[in-house]
Parts: sequence; C-alpha cells; structure tokens
Amino acid sequence: MYRLSGTVLLVFSFFIVVTLSGTAFGQRQAEGEFGPVVSAYLGYLNNEQEVVDDRVSRREITAAYYRRNSNRIHALRQTAVRLARQSGNDYVPELEAVTADEFRTIFEHPPRPASLTTTGVIDNKFRFLGAVHDGEVFYVFARLDPYEQADLIQRTMKGTATSGTAVTPSGAIETSRARRVVPK
Repeated sequence: MYRLSGTVLLVFSFFIVVTLSGTAFGQRQAEGEFGPVVSAYLGYLNNEQEVVDDRVSRREITAAYYRRNSNRIHALRQTAVRLARQSGNDYVPELEAVTADEFRTIFEHPPRPASLTTTGVIDNKFRFLGAVHDGEVFYVFARLDPYEQADLIQRTMKGTATSGTAVTPSGAIETSRARRVVPK
C-alpha cells in the first residue's frame, strides 16, 4: 500500500512538472517574441485568468461569470498580440473588451454596434479596434491617451470653426453647410 501511494505520488509529481514546464515554455516563447511591455501585459492577463480559475474552483462565481471573463481575457490577449505583431512596437494601449450589453460601463451615450468602424474614435476617448468572437462578441476599444484626446479635440474644434463640422455625442464627425440668413 505504501509503495502504491508512493508510485501515485511520483506519477502525480511528474505530471505537475511536465505541466508547469509546458506553461513556462509557452511564456518563454512569448517573452522571446515580444518586448518587456507586451510580455508584462500578457503576464498580467495570465494572472487574471489564474484569479478567475481560482475563484471558480472555490465556487465564488457562477459558471456564466467564469465563461464571460475567461472569454474577455482571451479577447484582450488576442488583440494585444495582434497589435504588437502588426506594429512591431513594444506597446499595448489601455484596452477594454466589452459585450454590447456592457457598453454603458464605458460610454455615457453608447454607440450602436452596427455603427462602429475599425479605428473609428468614439466620444474622443476610445478607438474601436475590432470585434472578437470568442463564445460571445467582445468589442475591443483602446483608450486614447491624454495627448491623443487633446489633439483630436483641438483638430475637431479647428474644423468646426472653419468648415462647419460638429462632433455628435457618439463621437462621429458630421459636416454641414452654413445657413444663409435672409433679412425679413
């Protein structure tokens, strides 16, 4: 009996070592492909996934909550990797991944999902990066940094004064012709 449990313990220990080695190997691959900033962000997402996994194992959250947050983390990871590979830069903007029913959590006046265009700016605060279909549809936005926001607002204000452009609450830019005033 002692020998059997020792064998089981040895097999279990071997399984743990192999599993951790595979995880470490995958992380080393990501570290080798990306710089320290992107690698740190991906590590942060790994930690977030571990927290969600731990909470579900202790039955602190529902299965639906677990699925949604795991899918959200996966959507953020997929977007960060895509951005880093496309740009070749070691930079990840502040990302938000939300479902259509969560738009009110980041927008005062939520846009309609059908009206979103890739790289379009909403409320001078967010740039739409695209939708990720992972269990459900997550709309991924990058928060504009303060300098981008100030530049965008300044350009919009200059455009308003000269060409009659206006920014709607959803962040869309509309142009109109000046009205001709006729005396009565």
